[in-house]
Amino acid sequence: MKYQIHNQYITFIIDELFNNKSIEEFFHYFHLSRKTIHLLKQNKEYQLNGNYISSETLLKTNDKLTIRSFEKDDQMYPPTFSTIDIIYEDDFLLIVNKPAYLPIYPDSLEKRESLNHYVSYYYQTQGYDYPIRPIHRLDNDTTGLVIYCKCALLQPLLDYRLSKKEIQRHYLAIVEGQLDKKKYTVHTYIATDRHHSSKVRVSKKGKEAITHYQCLKSYKSFSLVECLLETGRKHQIRVHMSSIGHPLLGDPLYGHSSSYIKRQALHAYLVEMIHPITLEKLYIECPLPKDFQFLNKLKS
Repeated sequence: MKYQIHNQYITFIIDELFNNKSIEEFFHYFHLSRKTIHLLKQNKEYQLNGNYISSETLLKTNDKLTIRSFEKDDQMYPPTFSTIDIIYEDDFLLIVNKPAYLPIYPDSLEKRESLNHYVSYYYQTQGYDYPIRPIHRLDNDTTGLVIYCKCALLQPLLDYRLSKKEIQRHYLAIVEGQLDKKKYTVHTYIATDRHHSSKVRVSKKGKEAITHYQCLKSYKSFSLVECLLETGRKHQIRVHMSSIGHPLLGDPLYGHSSSYIKRQALHAYLVEMIHPITLEKLYIECPLPKDFQFLNKLKS
């Protein structure tokens, strides 16, 4: 769908996707909450072809629907000077390669060393006045792709697509040992470990967790696998691979420390998704982190 951005508003040029759909249906397509729709109406923050009009009005091809779509920065993450590794950016999305040992969110309001604070600094340098909104998390020690949403209008749609696994995040993991099953699905239930608050464990009383893996290459004492999550539980890949006897290399919480790598060997390397506006298929990939590159020196 074609669009034009001006200040906090987007003007959408209606195409066949929304032809003969109402403005109300347009709002629901983006999964806007009842409260958000009510405020758009109350504050007259949308117009069709330059006029405020009932949301029951049907749209026609080439109509211009203008909607307040961007929010101003809420100052939740004051900017902290640092560079970030940008893998993809457009008017609506920012996708960043997170380094190891850096949290996405600080664990207290006083701390300002987080990916969110670094993104805030980047926004400031670009003149962006947007809140900092990552749509998902990674563990502090996990590297790889993190998706930020610049546009408040799109946040509910992205949240919905993430919940329905329409945004697929692929991981590379190095696990201990050689796998008998080169392609397998681990399907268990996961709950918090009563004896260790920072761990989770496989438990029939927990929440359903499904991880698909495929072995890409085997070495003498470990294997490189690709993992795809069907659910998104805390530490899911780590506890699942440990549960089948192949904990992640360098993961002392669910396995053992390693002389090869100083953290759990997990990297979110690929995002597949349909762009929420252009409907283009995005296939965003980032390179292996430096501490994975010892693999290049090893023989199978």
